[in-house]
Amino acid sequence: MRTVYIVGTVPLESTEAVLRALGSTVGAALRWVPDGETGERLDWLPWLDRIFATHEAFEQTDDTYRRTPVELSKAATQMRYRLKAGASVDSLDFHNLPHAQIAIDSYRVFSKLKAEGVLPEACRLQVDFAGIVSVMRRFVVVDEQAAIGPVYEKGLAREIHRMLEVIPKEELAIQWDVASAVFQHLEENTPTIYGRNREEMLESFSSWHAKLGELVPQGVDLMYHLCYGDQGHRHSVEPSTAALLVEFSNRLIARIHRPVELIHMPVPRNRFDDAYYEPLENLKVQPGTALALGLVHLTGGIEGTRRRMAVADKYVKDYAVGTECGFGRRPKETIQPLLELHAQAAGLRG
Repeated sequence: MRTVYIVGTVPLESTEAVLRALGSTVGAALRWVPDGETGERLDWLPWLDRIFATHEAFEQTDDTYRRTPVELSKAATQMRYRLKAGASVDSLDFHNLPHAQIAIDSYRVFSKLKAEGVLPEACRLQVDFAGIVSVMRRFVVVDEQAAIGPVYEKGLAREIHRMLEVIPKEELAIQWDVASAVFQHLEENTPTIYGRNREEMLESFSSWHAKLGELVPQGVDLMYHLCYGDQGHRHSVEPSTAALLVEFSNRLIARIHRPVELIHMPVPRNRFDDAYYEPLENLKVQPGTALALGLVHLTGGIEGTRRRMAVADKYVKDYAVGTECGFGRRPKETIQPLLELHAQAAGLRG
């Protein structure tokens, strides 16, 4: 039996509904369980707008962030914020972050269902943080992103410690989402504020995400979800192979001074060729670090999933199975069939 990895969002009506669905369908294969990021959180980033809209130090500008390609979604348009006149980075404090209270509320449901036997005793509550690069790119004007990012990081660190006032370390996992804001830049290899070329950006991004990992106290599981985007079931940019995912992961692991419990990598649904998977041979993870491959796709069903697994097996044997990204933008009626597909891929069903 393989471990089943659930990225984060699951569009059901409540945290309890999500946890019951996961427990009943793939529970025996779960090590980490997200709360489904239900309601306003399903679309990953837009719900975070309120952090900036309600913060006394920020004002909205007419500077527009838009995903590329533009035609993917109107919802991908965002008016960015900047510091108001008289506000300074030195005095800035993200005091209005909601993550800890959400996690604490979810943990109460998680604990109840674990006590009922709905969830495995050994599984942990998985709390996901949108990557800081992604948050800055969407919500902050370009000339202030580099300065404000570290302040936002401090706020997230405080939220993790607030969670641990209620949630035991051995019941918590923290996941950093390293999304298309990172891998689009790496694939395109054009200058950004994070580096003049791919090499500089690999150094910058891996160093920063290692630092983010160090914010997670020992005893709490640490996870990284690597992603190329999933707007309209399309990537922001197509991964040529898994090579950049592997290179980023190797640099990350080399820099971090605590265990990493999981790294997740996407596998596009149309990649059945050896070229995509072959770089996985070069992955240098720590003993105890699980690799999850996002090769479960509803398109093509179990036959397509097993075809991708057969190619992956040539280059890496021990991996968890999951999707490329969260379920949040999927119709609700597809969720149970998708979970059943996970159960089949993991060996829970025939």
